[in-house]
Amino acid sequence: MIYNDTIVALATASGAGAVAIIRLSGKEAIALASANFKSVTRNKKLIDQCTHTIHLGHIVDGNRVIDQVLVSIFKNPNSYTGEDVVEVSCHGSVYIQQEIIQLFLRKGCRMANAGEFTLRAFLNGKLDLSQAEAVADLIASDNEASHQIAMQQMRGGFSSEIAKLREELLNFASLIELELDFAEEDVEFADRTQFKDLVERISFVLKRLIDSFAVGNVIKNGIPVAIVGEPNVGKSTLLNALLNEERAIVSDIAGTTRDTIEDELVISGIGFRFIDTAGIRDTKDVVESIGIKKTFEKIEQAQVVIYLFDASTISNNKTEERIVVEIEKIKNKYPLKPLLIIANKSDKLTETEKQRLKVSLDAVEGATYLSISAKKGGGVDDLKNQLLNFVNTGALKNNETIVTNTRHYDSLLKAFEEIQKVKYGLETGLSGDLMAIDIRQALYHFGEITGEITSDDLLGNIFANFCIGK
Repeated sequence: MIYNDTIVALATASGAGAVAIIRLSGKEAIALASANFKSVTRNKKLIDQCTHTIHLGHIVDGNRVIDQVLVSIFKNPNSYTGEDVVEVSCHGSVYIQQEIIQLFLRKGCRMANAGEFTLRAFLNGKLDLSQAEAVADLIASDNEASHQIAMQQMRGGFSSEIAKLREELLNFASLIELELDFAEEDVEFADRTQFKDLVERISFVLKRLIDSFAVGNVIKNGIPVAIVGEPNVGKSTLLNALLNEERAIVSDIAGTTRDTIEDELVISGIGFRFIDTAGIRDTKDVVESIGIKKTFEKIEQAQVVIYLFDASTISNNKTEERIVVEIEKIKNKYPLKPLLIIANKSDKLTETEKQRLKVSLDAVEGATYLSISAKKGGGVDDLKNQLLNFVNTGALKNNETIVTNTRHYDSLLKAFEEIQKVKYGLETGLSGDLMAIDIRQALYHFGEITGEITSDDLLGNIFANFCIGK
């Protein structure tokens, strides 16, 4: 691709609106804008104006006025892309947007590719690769937690941590490489004790970053929560109570929900994706059987499982025992998934019955018991608080670096593996030339994260996921 020409694209969302912004970037951006701009101030030329200034006037095509606009000028290198950048704020008519873009295309601009403005910012050293990827995450963020993580990474928190480790490792790598030049004289330039301390510290930081991905991934993508149980116990009513809207059909007929229903809810800045499933029971109904099969598929995909039962039907120990058996089946099949046992319609129980149920179900190992009334909303806030307890937000609250990008996670795993080899080499007295190979590999994987080591294919894959205009 060519990255030294002038590009143009709509920077705001497509469609009609109050205002639209059209962005140009490249060495001819200001000259092209100036040639097609007529200021309200007499004889004022954009090309003569200072950087970071805004000018009122009209975009013109010859003698034809297209629109009254505000034009912002950013001169290199002090712009988002590191090139000359012009942003034209026009009225949000789709016709006006297209007329202005087509004008600049006729005058010599090229239509920007997806993510090309941010790609140019990376190529011109305004952002490293992990910061550039955080731009896409910031645009896609739909809750407080994912926004906070993206902002922290865009400011360089993650990349600065990686860059510092890489620099320290590079210094020791240089000394070990130097030792190879004096192999016959048997000298050591790299202090092995200090080097061992550094490797231990790098291992600790890498392990923390790798472990943070489990939290970061669910925060970025939302935490799937499957609501399961027998038919007609109030699963759809619970979903409606959580969302505070009539999202699922509710009726007294068992087996109303034949397919899964999904919707999202943000609780204290964390996104949860609730999945209302078909009731689990033995049935000869073909359609309902397909729904029950999907229920188990959704349990497999969920991070948290809610098992809901109708507390008002627990009139004898046999019914209670059957519920416990069903719960233990789910727990045994999915031992690592947090399981919430919820007694619905608990408002219909006496205090003695409530206490007996609590004692019985608290005994289920690895599960948490709550009682609610989904129809009246009682206990729903307790349920939300319990869901938040399943998410380890400590690192988020402490503003620690959290990894959310699968590519970063993969590179961190590979770097950690190479560092473990270096650690083993230090412990066993491995020769410097063999350790140098492992160190170089670790440095390579660090460089993959920040973009010091890239390929055209990698850049193409990353920026293809951006929107055009960013």
